Amino acid sequence: MSTKMNGSSGPSTNFSPPTPTDALKSVTQKGFKISLQSLPILKAGPIDEMTAKLGITPPEMIFGDNFVSIEHPKSGWYIHFNAFDALDRVDKTGQAMLKVAHSAEWQASREHHHEGIKDVIRPFDWSYSTDYKGTIASSPAFIETKTDQIPLHLLKRPDPILFWEQMILYEDELADNGTTELSCRVRVMPDRLLLLCRFFMRLDDVVFRIRDTRVFVEFATGEVIREYTAREEKFETVRQQLVMTREDVTAGMRDANRLVELLPVVEKVTDRVVLDR
Repeated sequence: MSTKMNGSSGPSTNFSPPTPTDALKSVTQKGFKISLQSLPILKAGPIDEMTAKLGITPPEMIFGDNFVSIEHPKSGWYIHFNAFDALDRVDKTGQAMLKVAHSAEWQASREHHHEGIKDVIRPFDWSYSTDYKGTIASSPAFIETKTDQIPLHLLKRPDPILFWEQMILYEDELADNGTTELSCRVRVMPDRLLLLCRFFMRLDDVVFRIRDTRVFVEFATGEVIREYTAREEKFETVRQQLVMTREDVTAGMRDANRLVELLPVVEKVTDRVVLDR
């Protein structure tokens, strides 16, 4: 159904979510179909199956049946966002593992919880940091651009909103050492849409990370712009900045919308595709 991105290609057979009518919402606007499915947290059986496929222990709260997709049936182009493919981008070598006081205890507790499948549990980045930018069709393909940007002035217009939804793909409290979350939200207007997939991670006394993938579609021209921005800063640096503003520091450290203004950009990639109308 889908093709892995971020440098790999070929059909993905791991993502085939159920589609009960009460959980699936969709809207078609000027040749584009936008779909979103929101279901409860996975139960033990599907979690064990996902663990075996991924080779790592999934987060505490995994919404493995949730997804957001944008499709252009005429050209065959699509982009999907789902938990499995996002987690498949997590470092599985252990080289990117963040060290905190309770990391060993966390790993031991997860192995005990899934003791029937210990053989697939290996060292990995237990913060679940992912550079996932979506699961895309192999053709038409995105091409990196240095000049095109998402036209923010168009998004600031007071256009009516035809469809707006948000969902969580996975979440974990990192053994009370912070929080990590991957979420999506989409807004469809008469002439364009914007999708945001955000990875947010706070590892107490260590680091903050925000990795945003935005997908902008202009219906009239068939232009799609995807912008990936990674931000990161040391925990104490951010804490001090919040203290200086005299804000509620605890609340500020939980608010990704506030923190995105404080974290410097460490990576930014923009690519574009124009679809046949």
